[in-house]
Amino acid sequence: MNRVVLVAVVLLASYTSPDSLTLNQRTAWAAAGAETPLTSRIVSVGLFKNGLAVVRRTATVPSSGTYLIDDIPVPVHGTYWVESDARITTRITHRVVELPDELAQEIDFQDDLAGKEVAIHFAENGVPSIKGIVVAFKSARDAWNRSYSTPRGYSNYFGSRTPNQPPKRMLVLKTERGRSYIDIARIAHLEAFGDAAVIRKKKPVMLFAVETVNAQPATISITYLAKGMAWAPSYHVDISHPKTLTLRQKAVIKNELAAIKDAEIHLISGYPSIQFSHVNSPLSPGTTWSMFFQQLNQAPGASHATTRNVLSQQAISMNFTSPDGGNDLAAIPTGEGVDLHYQSIGKQTLDEGDSLSLETAKGKANYERLVEWLVPDTRNAMGRYVQEYERNQNPEKFQDAVWDAIRFRNPLDHPMTTAPAMIVAGNRFNGQRTSFWVNVGEETTLHVTKALSIRTRNVEHEQAGKREIVHVGGHQYRRVTVAGELSANNHRNETIKLVIRRRFSGELLAADQSPKSTLLLEGVWSVNKRNQLTWILTLKPGEQVKVGYQYTVLVRN
Repeated sequence: MNRVVLVAVVLLASYTSPDSLTLNQRTAWAAAGAETPLTSRIVSVGLFKNGLAVVRRTATVPSSGTYLIDDIPVPVHGTYWVESDARITTRITHRVVELPDELAQEIDFQDDLAGKEVAIHFAENGVPSIKGIVVAFKSARDAWNRSYSTPRGYSNYFGSRTPNQPPKRMLVLKTERGRSYIDIARIAHLEAFGDAAVIRKKKPVMLFAVETVNAQPATISITYLAKGMAWAPSYHVDISHPKTLTLRQKAVIKNELAAIKDAEIHLISGYPSIQFSHVNSPLSPGTTWSMFFQQLNQAPGASHATTRNVLSQQAISMNFTSPDGGNDLAAIPTGEGVDLHYQSIGKQTLDEGDSLSLETAKGKANYERLVEWLVPDTRNAMGRYVQEYERNQNPEKFQDAVWDAIRFRNPLDHPMTTAPAMIVAGNRFNGQRTSFWVNVGEETTLHVTKALSIRTRNVEHEQAGKREIVHVGGHQYRRVTVAGELSANNHRNETIKLVIRRRFSGELLAADQSPKSTLLLEGVWSVNKRNQLTWILTLKPGEQVKVGYQYTVLVRN
């Protein structure tokens, strides 16, 4: 497994002569005078599963001067860095460019036709048409106050609304008699005269002020994290063979970042710490100080409706390990440095909005079939029985379920990332569950489907007798002795391996057939220990098994 600390997206920019520029670039260059446009392309992308990509751009400039790039990044706060053998200053500003009206996707009459002569015809019969010059309103970018509140009328980073402008439903014309305020909804037809086929747009640009160039040409390297491109893994597990399974890994990539051509793409697995992933850098043209401070005050994932949904999303995007997993010393030691795995899938070409699906790994492994019975803890941290509303909040946690499962070791040369796994037998679909993070050579268990032909029964009751009163942390508890019995019957015409996991709160007194007892981490801060008893039993066709256990628990009065 290959681990590195940083992976990149590279935009390679080079000097372009004015004759080869687009109309947009030529207009911006002419307006700025000494600003030399640069073209760029993405040459590599490193993708996390949580919607972020580590981006790196490189630009080569022939000499000192000011260079303009109109492909503006929106970096995550604190991740934008520039390195060069020259002295570089980055500036984000605005330039007015002109586009043919057929390239303007949406026309704003007031801004895009400012200064042009127009004739307006109304929808109502008998209302005469009106001719005039569209009034150009000045931008008021200095209208922000020191309390960082948004100025009245502000809309977006193109500066199309200012506090001095009328509402957008009105179009303002300068006529021979003064000013006319026209309701846009009443316009049936608008004629524009002269050079009106060209639309003016104000857009942000990035300027590099390059000084002290020691070697020509000078290379500029830009690194940052940005939203817009990610990957979603999944697994295909074929158990057609009774002893050996075939494991395939697939990646789905969706590009909402920018068009890329022949770009090297890396898939990143791990649990990265990106504390400000939800905060856009103030360098971004669409980020105001008001927005920046609001984002700083928000916790990542705070917009999700429920904690359960947040945990479900994080389990997949941030590679949770199995909650039932233990320490597997048979896992193969691999890699060095931080636990981030980078997997290259070669060069790919994707337009913005494209999706890509491809197989990224394949392996075979020996496996065994088993039936796993999970019996949940029915008491809360205070020793009381779990209420119905608690069950409804997390029904899967409190579900008494019996599962057909398969157990195997990761056969790939890199970790299996947390992802959905579909289990099939030839052309037959068997089931789909979440496969949690599995290191190389580490053992894992996948649930396939409910084992309906294995009948189970769980009975538990508090034993009568004197109940000791215990005081803990200023609260009064009573010590209760509980006895339980688990029974299972094999209704299949085959011998099965049954794994029973019984979770409980308290101190174990006795248990039949010497199960393995494990202390669970979730009980570290509770009065009662949280434990798990694990039995591994073999049941022949039609055979029934019963196991009993006994423990004490402190119940708060």
